[in-house]
Amino acid sequence: MTRVKQSWLTRDVVGLALNRFLSDFGHEAGTAVLPLFLTLLGAPPFALGLIEAVSDGLSSAFKLVGGWIGDRLKDRRGFAAVAYAVTGVTTGMYGLASTWLGVLAARAVGWAGRGFRSPLHDSLLADAVPSEAHGRAFGLDEAADTLGAIGGPAVALLLVTAFATDESALSVFQLVFLLGMVPGILAAASIMFFVRERPNRTVSARSFGAALSALPLRFRRYLIGIAIFGAGDFSHTLLILYAVTVLSPNLGAEAANSLAILLYTVHNLFYAVGAYPFGWLADRIGKRTMLIAAYCLAVLMNLLLVGTPSAVLLVALIFVLGGVVYAAQQALERAIAADLVDESVRSTGFGALAAVNGIGDFISSLVVGALWTAFSPSVAFGYSLLMTALGTAAIGYALRKAR
Repeated sequence: MTRVKQSWLTRDVVGLALNRFLSDFGHEAGTAVLPLFLTLLGAPPFALGLIEAVSDGLSSAFKLVGGWIGDRLKDRRGFAAVAYAVTGVTTGMYGLASTWLGVLAARAVGWAGRGFRSPLHDSLLADAVPSEAHGRAFGLDEAADTLGAIGGPAVALLLVTAFATDESALSVFQLVFLLGMVPGILAAASIMFFVRERPNRTVSARSFGAALSALPLRFRRYLIGIAIFGAGDFSHTLLILYAVTVLSPNLGAEAANSLAILLYTVHNLFYAVGAYPFGWLADRIGKRTMLIAAYCLAVLMNLLLVGTPSAVLLVALIFVLGGVVYAAQQALERAIAADLVDESVRSTGFGALAAVNGIGDFISSLVVGALWTAFSPSVAFGYSLLMTALGTAAIGYALRKAR
């Protein structure tokens, strides 16, 4: 045990954590004001759902391809760095859009890069630590990611609170997008300067189909559970729109906008604070137990949303639950995948996991946005409640069989 404590926190782990911090700082600053920016452009709730759905769909495809390519590359860092740079640059391009279709185009390109880089990053991290420290390593990685996701919206909130008025709001949102581009480019540099490729790793020569076929049955069962849950696991940017919708009648639009960004920052704070403790605890009491507990909290969050509460404390509780769920989910899903998949197809496995999650995000964001626009938030989140409950049961069965 002493050896693991001394060896898992390496320069590579720290470099990859820095990479995640910078990238999320940039694009989460833009994401925090994106729903408000779209509202100024006259976009309906369906537009935000469609933007997230299309972007997540493209991201899913590129995650799968990126995972397969990652197993065939001798050095994965260069490809990952280019993809990080693409996401950073497209964040700045949101501000150039005059309609929501322009935002859709920029977001789609950026999320394609985000998808491609994801399995490369994860496989580099999994190769850098022993298996008994995967929970801690991925927990730290998520914590760094979310510290960036706190810092980005915090800066956005500061700028919006200090400078945004009815007349200047559009210019302030555009400034946030431009500033968000800088840390995205620095993230690309960090992965090149601080992360080392493992020199003795085996490079796969499998075709795309052969690589997918080589994924073990236990992992495929796991992906089915992830897919069912993901079909109801909508993008939490919709919570910003929800908060503005339910709080505006009592607080006014301007105060509701600022509070929604603040609550999203709180969401990301709990995400950051929880990621490493969840990973640390999972290494000791079991990753399966911790992941199922997190999924149960997602069910509770959706149950609250179905009631569409407008009290500030209940809305804040929803954001807190969302942050805690993300903390466990993002760290433990990848840590469990690293344990279930052999090294020779590890990058492909991470790509498959990320693709399944992305497809789930596509379905959930599109369906929730459409149901919200056509009916009501209660109907939209009722769908999410059903799918997350079914997914929780499915993942419990899949991991029981994997043991």
